[in-house]
Amino acid sequence: MINDKLKALGLSDKEIKTYLALLELGEATVAEVAKKAEIKRTTTYLTVESLVEKGLVSGLRKKKKQYYSAEDPRLLGAKMDEKKKMLEQAIPELLAIANFLDKKPKITFYEGMEGIKSVYRDTLLYPDQEMLAWVSEEAFHFLDEDFVNYYIPERVSKKIWVKVIAPDTPEIREYRKNDQKTLKQTRLISSTEFPVKVEIDLYGKNRIGIMAFEEKIGLIIESEKIYTTLKSIFLMNWSSLEK
Repeated sequence: MINDKLKALGLSDKEIKTYLALLELGEATVAEVAKKAEIKRTTTYLTVESLVEKGLVSGLRKKKKQYYSAEDPRLLGAKMDEKKKMLEQAIPELLAIANFLDKKPKITFYEGMEGIKSVYRDTLLYPDQEMLAWVSEEAFHFLDEDFVNYYIPERVSKKIWVKVIAPDTPEIREYRKNDQKTLKQTRLISSTEFPVKVEIDLYGKNRIGIMAFEEKIGLIIESEKIYTTLKSIFLMNWSSLEK
């Protein structure tokens, strides 16, 4: 039906009735259009103005009366072709925006110690992979023993090897003694020259976990570019340190 086809072009039911009425009437006043289209006169005023804005109806004044007439139906096709061309021209820009949005880093924010533990738990979802970590001494002061006793065996069972860069302190040296049985390698940096105040874990090929213990804040950032850049920095740092 013609109504369905016109509706597909974005016209409302009232606009369709008004446009068809004007096609039949030729030139007509709003009162005449309202009667022919069987629409209230007040509604017809608004509908006619809407069609004028869309370029489908034109108005002219004769003998102090306002008349309206429907534009040639072929204009509908021309206008659709024009819109199609405009859309085709806009598509590359729209795709560029969509690609940019797809590549924006996704950041998940956690609060409290339970939130920090959620970041640790997330690292366990990527078994048989290597993790790189800048470890802060603060982890030993804030993490409870029960969680540590759960996390480390779980990581080992999932065969997640870890390279660790950490400050050279007595606690970290003690921590390093367990490297072999906990699937990790630890290299030390000066705790005064290069203080590490948060833990940063690189894992899952595109994930960065950040744990700020004093602030009790955890973050997971999903970004291949940020991950790759931090991994390069870590490995450069790693290669310069003594085994």
